[in-house]
Amino acid sequence: MSLSGQIITLVVLVLCSAYFSGTEASFLSSNHIRLKNMSGNGNKRASLVLKLQEKMDDVISTLLIGNNLVNILATAIATTMFTNLSPAYGTTIATIVMTVVVLIFGEILPKSLANQQPERFVMNAAPSFRVIEIILKPLSLLFRPVSAFAKRLGRKKGTVENAAEDELMTMVEEAEEGGGLEEDESDLIRSAIEFNDVDVDEVLTRRVNMTAIEDTTPMDEVRDLFFNNGFSRIPVYHETIDNIIGILYEKDFMANYIKGGKEYLSLLKDVLYVPKSMKISDLLKKFQRSKAHMALVLDESGGIEGLVTMEDILEELVGEIYDEHDEVEVTIQKVGENRWKMTGTAELDDVFEALGLSTDPDEFESTTLSGFLMEEMEHIPVSGEHYIYQDVDFLVTKANRKTVLEVTAKRILKETGEEKQKDPEKES
Repeated sequence: MSLSGQIITLVVLVLCSAYFSGTEASFLSSNHIRLKNMSGNGNKRASLVLKLQEKMDDVISTLLIGNNLVNILATAIATTMFTNLSPAYGTTIATIVMTVVVLIFGEILPKSLANQQPERFVMNAAPSFRVIEIILKPLSLLFRPVSAFAKRLGRKKGTVENAAEDELMTMVEEAEEGGGLEEDESDLIRSAIEFNDVDVDEVLTRRVNMTAIEDTTPMDEVRDLFFNNGFSRIPVYHETIDNIIGILYEKDFMANYIKGGKEYLSLLKDVLYVPKSMKISDLLKKFQRSKAHMALVLDESGGIEGLVTMEDILEELVGEIYDEHDEVEVTIQKVGENRWKMTGTAELDDVFEALGLSTDPDEFESTTLSGFLMEEMEHIPVSGEHYIYQDVDFLVTKANRKTVLEVTAKRILKETGEEKQKDPEKES
């Protein structure tokens, strides 16, 4: 082969090396979701890429075989060419020149270009790659056992977890930081992603805070209860709250009351019972099927743990929903330097976040501040009792015989420890 022929062959082989390197990079970095969208809009090349990605091991094997073949062939031709030009130093010159050329033009440059627009690059390369894949199929099949062995070895060494949810969360964070999503939009997406992970136990209204009526409650008292609280539904029980006999709807009761009705037990609707371990996503489907908006939550022994409504579930997605009857309750309020006032119903994760406590709230069975204090103190605290956790002094300022109603939390200054001796109630 003449010198000019050797040079042209080398240029073609380096271009082939660039093709294989760029195609490999674009296959690995292309966005699967974007390709699916383009395929759905009728882009045939995007559909071809998706089809090829279904057997990614074969794709990578073909690309590596092709890349190595052209690089080896290019090195052999370069060695022959430079040896003819300089018998003494030809091999050394060929090694140096081909290392630089292949590294720059066969690896770095094409991979950098491919990573800038991976979907466009891979769609342009896919049709020609399909032909190359057929040509190199025999060699690819020859090396398939090696790939299969590596897979088995990988499974033995460790289990690869499904990180799709974490990847989605990262994408949302990056989109928010890049200005593609507003904070409220990203919060909604995060809530939707985490929706399947939330148990009913995390959103229910606890038994101690439930409003229910006994089946002997007079009509006028029931009317006043609906008027004063703005409830649309109230559970009705017989003798004990663990024996709920039905749900009374406000619109049914009022229509009956206006007509002069003397009783309301005939108006009761069936009760929907659910376990506290049920996922709220499953409960939402149950609500939709049964056309219900309220369910009673059972504990392990079959007693009433609390109640949950459709509104409670929707608030997990969109945040608190208030209507004209709701009083906005501030559960955590900073009232001074290193001092907070909190209600007993404050969510434990919100409490720990506000106080900067390092412990994961999920380590406790309780989900509220009241439950946390009772769990840690192993009794129902009374007004005036202190409980110190890490560097925070919790003072119970209001309680009844069933639960903690209000707490003052104050961080203890680590430098002197003197704050520990002070009663927060005596400070202004």
